Formats: sequence, C-alpha cells, structure tokens
Amino acid sequence: MIKITLPDGSIKEFEKGSTPIDVANSISQGLARNVISAKFNGKTVESTTPLNTDGDLVLFTWNDEEGKKAFWHSTSHVMAQAIQDLYPGAKLTIGPAIDRGFYYDVDFGEHKISESDFKKIEDRMLEIARGKHDFQMREVSKQDALDFYKKENNQFKIELIENLEDGDITFCDHDTFTDLCRGGHIPNTGIIKAVKLMNVAGAYWRGDENNPQLTRVYGISFPKQKDLKEYLELLEEAKKRDHRKLGKELELFTFSQKVGQGLPLWLPKGAALRERLENFLKKAQKQAGYEMVVSPHIGSKELYVTSGHYAKYGEDSFQPISTPNEGEEFMLKPMNCPHHCEMYNASSWSYRDLPKRFAEFGTVYRYEQSGELHGLTRVRGFTQDDAHIFCTPDQLDDEFKKVIDLTLYVFRSLGFEDFVTQVSLRDPENKEKYIGSDEVWEKAENAIISAAKEKELNYVIETGEAAFYGPKLDFMVKDALGRSWQLGTIQVDYNLPERFDLTYKGSDNESHRPVMIHRAPFGSMERFVAILLEHTGGNFPLWLMPEQAIILSLSEKYEKYSQKVLTLLENHEIRALVDNRNETIGKKIREAEVNKFPYMLIVGEQEAEDGTVSVRRHGEGDLGAMKIEDFANLINTEISSTLKPFKTEV
Repeated sequence: MIKITLPDGSIKEFEKGSTPIDVANSISQGLARNVISAKFNGKTVESTTPLNTDGDLVLFTWNDEEGKKAFWHSTSHVMAQAIQDLYPGAKLTIGPAIDRGFYYDVDFGEHKISESDFKKIEDRMLEIARGKHDFQMREVSKQDALDFYKKENNQFKIELIENLEDGDITFCDHDTFTDLCRGGHIPNTGIIKAVKLMNVAGAYWRGDENNPQLTRVYGISFPKQKDLKEYLELLEEAKKRDHRKLGKELELFTFSQKVGQGLPLWLPKGAALRERLENFLKKAQKQAGYEMVVSPHIGSKELYVTSGHYAKYGEDSFQPISTPNEGEEFMLKPMNCPHHCEMYNASSWSYRDLPKRFAEFGTVYRYEQSGELHGLTRVRGFTQDDAHIFCTPDQLDDEFKKVIDLTLYVFRSLGFEDFVTQVSLRDPENKEKYIGSDEVWEKAENAIISAAKEKELNYVIETGEAAFYGPKLDFMVKDALGRSWQLGTIQVDYNLPERFDLTYKGSDNESHRPVMIHRAPFGSMERFVAILLEHTGGNFPLWLMPEQAIILSLSEKYEKYSQKVLTLLENHEIRALVDNRNETIGKKIREAEVNKFPYMLIVGEQEAEDGTVSVRRHGEGDLGAMKIEDFANLINTEISSTLKPFKTEV
C-alpha cells in the first residue's frame, strides 16, 4: 500500500500502482469524470500514471490553470498530427501550451500555409479527436529516439534529443502519431470538442535569427463548443478595447517610424493623462514620506558593471555610446536603481536618518526585438514610477508592508479590484542566474512571505521568477476581460547595497549595510495606461478623464451661454470643452458618446433662461436639468467616491 496526501492535508491509502484517476474515483465519480491532469510530488503526470510511492497528489480539471495547460498541450499534439497528415514532409519542432491556447512551430518545406488552410486543419483535428485515442507516454533510449527522427529526417528533433540525457527521454503516442514529449496530457483526444486556429507567424528556430525560420501556428481548444463561442465573443470585445485603437481614437499617443520603433509619442491629451496619474501618485508618496529625485537618461557603463546589470543584460541592451575621449563609454539608462544607489552614497547617514525613500518617474531604455514590440505594452523607452527605499534590517518588515498599502491604494483608486499576488523566488537549482549569498536570499524571501501573510494577501509562490538581485512580490491584475497582467512590483535587495558599498552608522557607532526595497506600483506608465485603457474601454475613472464634460449647444445662438457655463465649470475645477459647431444635437451627442465624454451638457433657450444645463451621462442617458452648482456637486461626489486620500498608519 502507498499513502497519498491530498491538498486538504488528508491522507488516503491505495494499492501500489494506483493512478490519479483511481484516487479521484475514491473521492467521487463526478471528480473522476472531470480530472484531466495531475501533479505527483511536484512533477506533472498523466491521469493514468501508476503511483508507486508515498507522495503528494494534486488533481486538475479544466477549471484549473494546470488542467488547461495539459488540455492545450494535448491539442497541440492533435494539430501536429493533422498537419503531418495534410502536409506530408512537414517537420515538427516544439508545441507548448501558452497562456491562451497553444502553438506548434513547423518547417512546412515546400508547402505554404495561410488562414485559408485553417478550416481543413480544424476539421482533421476534430476527426482525430472523435476517435477518443488515449495519450500514452513511454520511455525511449537516446539511440532509439535519434534513429526515429533520423528516419524522418527531422534535424530539429535530433538537436533537441542530442541535448538530453539517456534515461530522460519520453515519447507520447496517440492514434498513429508519435512525438518527443515530457508529458502532461489529458486522458484521451475525445475530451477535445472545439478547436480554432487563430493565426500564423514566422518564428526562428530556438528564437535565434541565425537559425532557420519556421511557421508558428497558433490555436486554442475547449471541452465544449459553447466555451469556444464565448471566447471568440470575448476576443471581439478585446478588439474594440485594443489600447492601440483607443489611443488613436482618443488622441492619447502615436508612433513614428522616423522617431523609431517602440518609442511612443504622447500627444497633448495623453500627456495630460500621464500628468494626472503622476500627480496622483506623487501626492500619495509625499504623504508616505518619499522624496522626489531626478537622474539623467544615460550613465557610465561602469555604473551598470558595478550593479551587475551589464553582465546580465548588456548583450540585450542598447549598445554603449562612445564619447570623443578614448575608452569612455555611456549607456542609455536601462534602470534607475544604480543611480539612486549613488544618490544615497552622496551623503553619510545614521540609523536615525533611515529610512530614506527616493522616488522618480524615470525614463529607461531597453532593446526589444522588433517582432516583440506591441503598442504601449512592449516598448523600447518607458517611464517607471520607480522608488528605492534604504532602510535598516529592523525596518524592512514595516517598510515592505507600507509599500503594499500604497500599491493597493493605487489599484483600488483606478478600479482594479480583482488581483492576486505572486511571490517570485530564486530557482534553487539554477543559482548562477542570481547574485548574492544563500543567506541574504533566504532573509529576503522570508521577509516577503511574512509581509504577504500579515497583509492577508491572496498569493501564490513561483520559483525561478525572482529578479537577478532579489526576490519580489508581483501584483497580477485581472482586467474587465478576465486577462491577467503583471503590474505593480515590490522587491527586496541585499545585493546592490553590497555592490555599491552603501552604509549607515548604527546605534553602536559602527558601519552597517542598509537593505534596499525596489518598488513601482504602476510598473511603467506606458504599460499601465495601455492596460487601464483596455480595462475601462477608454471610460477612465472620472477624476482621470481628459475632459469630464462637453457642453453641446443647440445652435450658435447659445455660444455666449455655453462659454459662461464653461467658465463656471472651470471655477469648480471641472475639465470641459464646448461644441458650438453648426451640427444637429443628435449628431453631437452621438460623437460625444463615441469619444467617451462622461457627461454631456446640452444648452438651449430654456437652459439659458433658467441658468441650467440638461445633463446626459455616457452610456446611461438623460439625467434631467440641473443648476451648474448641482452639477458640480454631482461631479465632486462621484470623484470622492472613487478617489479617496491616501492615509498612512500612525
């Protein structure tokens, strides 16, 4: 008998060789029908894998992320089989699950594939799925694996196998199809009820532009046809909310090939939006004891060598800038923290002076491949709402929790209520990726987990996702379309203070190292605005809107009264403009709705006589006539309900 520990802590005994499905059946037949994947002792296994030792078992259904991953990876196998059936000689490379669906990179040889081919591939995939073929894993010797793919003349799979150890190589079989695979599949193809190929793109083998270019085929699948229908409807809604489309319509930002790829140009309305976001955070930061600083856009290469950034990211950054002085090199600033370390080093500090909190809206530059650039979410120049806190070890816990409070304040003020936090730790099996001793990593990781627990955050732990200099707490926000985004981040760092020889004088009159906290609640202004645009569909919180109201005159006769209303609104610090065009009021209202003005104030003969405005709310309709004072109160009440002042705990 073996003992199986379930996630709730309960322990059950089973005969040796029992499978995850057997365990599920012992709980309920309904669960067994829905289990599609499992993890045993932290390793992904099939639902039919025999369990021969004591261990921890987690069962996954379609409702779990791991279950979806197995479902989509399994479908990538089905798509690969369909492609080989329809395009003889096509060579398969890799086909992983991704956040939404899967892809397979294929060398189609003499064949060309486009969206017009999707239907026949989908039909063949569903035909295979209906066969209810079991996914079966088997171990293969390295030589047999090489022989198999040499026979297929597939140099890509041969390259993968040559980098594997004998005894670690497995194949997955279903129907007449075999693929090199590590595992993680659904029980059989019959669970796949709906498939949709989404697009094709070019992709270099192993991401290296010196390697052959392959065709990447993206797809998604579901256990029910209605799930696919709902997903496609969601995609249509996402297209309407695409920040690139809305940014153009609302005249927030633009790009220019002459300026350069990935370098956004903020137009007047977008610049004003950014300024409001910055002022909002600056006000809260001042309340929380931060001091604003400014650092240059370039720095000596030696600065980033000292910090360790050059060794880790130098090859992927913009190349150093040479000056007329031989051997003198500068770099476009890839991050702000080394500059802030040098600011700290400009003075001598006592433990009584700490914590020091330096904040900056600092623009940084990182080279992204042109194929990776995407609107504001992936750019080459972006502004971080960066801050670095230098504190004593005793202050670390309190300071970290204060940063959590500030980040939560930012999210809630902007309507992001659905989020989880991710504690990103070092990969203990790959320590060469990081700098610093085991001791300081352990201290930093424990500090983050302790703060997350005390603040009762809904958090998950992800190993291997830490920054190279320290662990971090990332805020993963879900938008209105259910998509997850990484926004705010807080990081604990014992390493940069060591590398920059930062010190303070302690109560014992000796020199000590401060601990450094890196934090950015927005993350980057560009990415945050993009996500906020798509989350709200351009209907920002009222306090943030470029214009909070538009005055629509029934005719040019009421231009004077329109201007009077505008002046009164400005006296109440309400942002508004006047539309006095010689157009019908219906057309003006329709255009104001499209342009997402929160309030439309219609003025005509009656309103001019009564000193009122007829108020319409975007998306809601007519609210009736109001005095200007009453309308101003309405605006202020709405703003105060969402934008509350930040309060620090005493």
